[in-house]
Amino acid sequence: MGTGGRGRQGRAARRHGGPGGERGRRTSSTRRGRILLWSAGVLAVLVLGAAGAGAWIYGELDGNIHAADVDNRIGGERPRNMSPGSKNILVVGSDSRAGGNAAYGKGLETMQSDTLMVLHLAADREWATAVSLPRDSWVRIPACDRGDGTRSKPHSFKINASFAIGGTGGDVGTAAACTIRTVEQNTGLRIDHFVSVDFQGFKGMVNALGGIEVCPEAAIRDEKARLDLEAGCQTVRDEDALGYVRTRYSVGDGSDIGRIGRQQEFMKALAAKARQTLTSPADLYGFLDSATRSITTDRALAGIKPLSALAAEVKGIPADRLTFLTVPNYAREADVPSDRANVVWQYPQAADLFDAMAEDREPDRKALEAAAADPVHARSVRVRVLNGTGVAGRAAQAAEELRDLGYTVVGTGNAPDPADRTAVLHAPGMADHARVLTSRLDGVTAHPDERGAGQVLTLVIGPDYPGAA
Repeated sequence: MGTGGRGRQGRAARRHGGPGGERGRRTSSTRRGRILLWSAGVLAVLVLGAAGAGAWIYGELDGNIHAADVDNRIGGERPRNMSPGSKNILVVGSDSRAGGNAAYGKGLETMQSDTLMVLHLAADREWATAVSLPRDSWVRIPACDRGDGTRSKPHSFKINASFAIGGTGGDVGTAAACTIRTVEQNTGLRIDHFVSVDFQGFKGMVNALGGIEVCPEAAIRDEKARLDLEAGCQTVRDEDALGYVRTRYSVGDGSDIGRIGRQQEFMKALAAKARQTLTSPADLYGFLDSATRSITTDRALAGIKPLSALAAEVKGIPADRLTFLTVPNYAREADVPSDRANVVWQYPQAADLFDAMAEDREPDRKALEAAAADPVHARSVRVRVLNGTGVAGRAAQAAEELRDLGYTVVGTGNAPDPADRTAVLHAPGMADHARVLTSRLDGVTAHPDERGAGQVLTLVIGPDYPGAA
């Protein structure tokens, strides 16, 4: 029986619905927190506002929420929804340098995404999983509408660049569309809705609560984040609150993964304080006004009523059935020694996670964490590519795709016989390496080969070769 490819076969079926060390290894599990801002912290408070505010306040808050035309801008070749009734919601923390955000970062004229997360709500609403996608994830960014009359070319870069590319013309809709397109093509998940929240709205929410207490163990001096904090517990608001959740290089190991953890703790504290202190109409209105002014959604979610309905669904999920993860990843330096700034998703664990979400299967956090504890880096997977199609150049093309993903290609050539189907052949004991490779090849399975060349895998290209993704 062949090994590998199970998840990739499932992804192939849904892909097109139409025309080393602590720094080198990242864990997949993160504490619940960021979702508490976006759901319980913002959306759940919207439920309170909708229930307790007068009709005129309701109408005013409802008019604050911005709607963006996204569906008509994403383009074709979108994944098929494999679990009708479930929902995948892309949450974007917008780092736009326009307007009131202009002080954050010099020379950045386009929109930026500071936070990316996919929230999956199960069809039966009995469980939910939120997966953070580090902004420094090195992925393939597809061609996108820039929003200024031009179109970008496909290329590889960090995932948050997709928001900037789509937002070249200053429109959140095209920015979100490019990010959705990028997330869909790299995960195989069909995104149903998106929510974007910007910097200024975040500050307004914190200020409406009188600030949030943080307790840094060491002083933080970060010029880029405009932050100067002493060690110890203190209440932050305004620019300090914003700087605290943005700081990166001056704290811990300087990674985006570390920043995600700090953001999650801060958002958890914000949500808790919101539930405790928003008791007066004035305080509630100030918080809701800031929250709703900062939100941009797709047209279907643009309003107090649909956002409140979404919040109610999230609140109804048992606490022990909410799973919070960061996509399994490791430092790209392990594959590309010159890159010390980015991370790559860890396969096959990332593919397994996305497959489970697409098929509406509840991810097992502990199992995923255990599987991700000892990553097989793409660079350690050595591959020989053989062309079994009879069409010149197919092996060279596939080899280039694999090198772009970090795999070590040791040679190319022609297969001794024509191949009806693409396959990966591996020697006994190399099944794990084979699965790392097949997890990037839609529908391709791996087969043991007693004649296999030691630690080198053989990829035989057939006419069905899907391309590496």
